[in-house]
Amino acid sequence: MSVPRQPRPTSVDLVVIGSGTGLAAALSAHEAGLSVVVVEKSRWVGGSTARSGGAFWIPANPVLAAEGSGDTPERGAAYLEAVVDGSAPEQRWRSFLEHGTATIEMLTRTTPMRFLWARGYSDYHPELPGGTAEGRSCECRPLDLKILGADRARLRPAVLSAPVPMPVTGADYKWLNLMAKTPVRALPRIVTRLAQGLGGLALGREYAAGGQAIAAGLFAGVRRAGIPVWTETALERLLVEGDRVVGAELRHGETTFAVRAERGVVLATGGFDHDLPLRHAHHHRDLGDWSLGADSNTGDGIRAAQEAGAGTDLMEQAWWFPAVAPVGDAAPSVLLAERSLPGSLMVDGTGRRFVNESCDYMTFGQRVLGLARERAALPAMWLVFDQRYRNSYVFAGTHFPRAPLPKSWYEAGIAHRAGTPGDLARSMGVDADALSATLARFNQLAAAGVDDFARGASAYDRYYGDPTVTPNPNLRPLAGTLYAVRVVLSDLGTCGGIRADGLGRALSGAGTPVPGLYAIGNAAANAFGRTYPGAGATIGQGLVYGYIVGRHAAGKLPAAQAPGRPTAE
Repeated sequence: MSVPRQPRPTSVDLVVIGSGTGLAAALSAHEAGLSVVVVEKSRWVGGSTARSGGAFWIPANPVLAAEGSGDTPERGAAYLEAVVDGSAPEQRWRSFLEHGTATIEMLTRTTPMRFLWARGYSDYHPELPGGTAEGRSCECRPLDLKILGADRARLRPAVLSAPVPMPVTGADYKWLNLMAKTPVRALPRIVTRLAQGLGGLALGREYAAGGQAIAAGLFAGVRRAGIPVWTETALERLLVEGDRVVGAELRHGETTFAVRAERGVVLATGGFDHDLPLRHAHHHRDLGDWSLGADSNTGDGIRAAQEAGAGTDLMEQAWWFPAVAPVGDAAPSVLLAERSLPGSLMVDGTGRRFVNESCDYMTFGQRVLGLARERAALPAMWLVFDQRYRNSYVFAGTHFPRAPLPKSWYEAGIAHRAGTPGDLARSMGVDADALSATLARFNQLAAAGVDDFARGASAYDRYYGDPTVTPNPNLRPLAGTLYAVRVVLSDLGTCGGIRADGLGRALSGAGTPVPGLYAIGNAAANAFGRTYPGAGATIGQGLVYGYIVGRHAAGKLPAAQAPGRPTAE
């Protein structure tokens, strides 16, 4: 449902602005008896959730329990206390833990989604207390997008589309990436997903996995509940009476109109991913517009909340992610498993290594930005690998083993190929002696399975390694023809934003709630502070806080249920 051509002022209980995990807030509030409308700035429904890998990270949730993970709330609390390490208020992550189970139960009741555990997808810091190498990440099982009917055309497209219909889950990705090295593990998965995709197509179905599945599942639940979703409708400002937010002024085309919200407004508008002036004010000035977040994420909700008296926190943070430097108008191509696979390493503009390449992507980005502060400039970065690596693994999600890298990459200077380290260095524009020495040192250690940067020491490192390579699945000496591909620091979205409490209520700079205003997802400051606990932590907290604010707005979640320290200290 879109906004009428001549919209009139409307009154509902709850206005949700943003259609990613904001849809979870709409479902929660509707199930609790409230009237709801969802407002979306772009023409698409799904936000950055639809562009994501689609995992969610929620400790001790019912999916984990049903599949025998043995996880407990106590272990989840121990892990989050260790990993957050005081960088976010305790009540934020404790409230997330307390309401995780109820969130998954609500989604199971209100949507067609059914979930699976990505067993073995390690927490990002499994060595910390409460961490687990088996992981806590879950995802939606492949879902038929045709359940959306005519609204299928309104679902935000994925970042990548497969050349053939093939719903690939995150649990499949690891083995599909290794299809040339582990065909016994990979081929059955490929055949299964191809059969599901092509068989579904023959039956008039369109199966998808990842972010497409979870966004479609949320959207299907909203449609089934009869909740309106007004697309191409932007937030102009929040309406405030006294100190309370009572609604929103919206714009659709050339028409501006007001919607009154009797129980509150939920800002689920995403971060400020594509507002470069705002990013340069809080992040590094050398960063380009390389975010993989939805292009409509320009900080509208954050600015509106500030005008209504809300404070902000963690504005310097983002879900950082290294990516292949884009050519022309192309989007960056993320580098996930590529950095962990043996026969590769990363160097900076000096030709030297600077990081454990296999570490989680947020830690990677923070290391890069630390170097930028030290050097007063964002470092140049290159992923260096050999021909055996190129023959063995999928690269940047779409370039299959043995396939040549795109000619446009060489023409743009983001890819180089040479027979010796010295020649490769000269082509890249880095010091030849430094790169040669770096490779010699790396090869010496890789042959022994050890590393100066402890690559392969963590279970998370090893998850994306090559199990056919020993003694360390992340390390192998490089030899023969060499390649270098330019890397930039991209992100999955910013994660600093509106200050919020354990009930998702927006807080003033002094730490007191702004009545009638909630913030969730990337519009709110990260509930995990400066850290990324595990795959799907961003969607996980968006879903859980969606549940929380919907219930709280309906009076079904009294303030006494918010654990942790008081809001104002």
